[in-house]
Amino acid sequence: MAVTYFDKDKYQRKPEWLKVRLPEGEDFKDIRNNMREKGLSTVCEEAKCPNISECWSARTATVMILGDTCTRACKFCHVKTGNPKGFLNPEEIDNTSKMVGLMSLRYIVITSVDRDDLPDYGAGHFAAVIKRVNQDHPDTKVEVLIPDFAGVPEHMHTLAKAKPFVIAQNIETVKRLTHPVRDPRAGYEKTLSCLKFYKENYPEIQTKTSIMVGLGESWKEIQETLEDLREVGVDIVTFGQYLQPSKRHLNVERFYTPDEFEELKRMSLKMGFKFVASGPLVRSSYKAGDFLDYMEATPAP
Repeated sequence: MAVTYFDKDKYQRKPEWLKVRLPEGEDFKDIRNNMREKGLSTVCEEAKCPNISECWSARTATVMILGDTCTRACKFCHVKTGNPKGFLNPEEIDNTSKMVGLMSLRYIVITSVDRDDLPDYGAGHFAAVIKRVNQDHPDTKVEVLIPDFAGVPEHMHTLAKAKPFVIAQNIETVKRLTHPVRDPRAGYEKTLSCLKFYKENYPEIQTKTSIMVGLGESWKEIQETLEDLREVGVDIVTFGQYLQPSKRHLNVERFYTPDEFEELKRMSLKMGFKFVASGPLVRSSYKAGDFLDYMEATPAP
């Protein structure tokens, strides 16, 4: 297995192109101050996203619902793991809608931890948040980055019937490296199956996924993953560099160059994906609203 845990002898310093600038700009400062005054927060801030200024200036942001404790323990992710014991905060529904208004968002990404402790894995709460935003802010597009809801069709229908603009579920890595990169309850085939379900049952909703690179995958394996994603009709794919969040997480096997990220983008577009974001600091929700610009500029068939 190519994936390894922290080894100081294998530690690699981040290359020049991975240096991050501090958030800046009047838009960023005004939005941040307004949010703090109202006691609201975004994943963008809490995850210290390097792209926060760029996205906020474009009136795009990401919010996490269903609490801050994940019931799964993927080996690339720094989110707190535990058992929330069924707790749900109903204020998340109101607060998410308030956030859209305060930030004047044209595009919001709603994501969450996994909630295997809930009977519906959180699908109903997700749907309630989507419906409220759609009702209060009909001009704002909603993208959701969701768990797999254990692959249960009933719960996936609940989510999709709330009518998000984009449904994203991340494949994360190539098939060979799925475990131990992802929690045993997650799976390569399960993610493909969920993405296929949404495209077959709700073809009007765009589907999206994300791939981390630098975990030991080969170029051929990436291509095979892309072929599998196109086979189930995925519309959008993003590529970003895996960065080790702590010594308890998986090693970075290598850093991809900006030219390699450009090649991944060219390869994906050639294979038929509608939209591709690819770069060292790209994350699942990076410039998500750019896809809206693409759709508005692309004539209907």
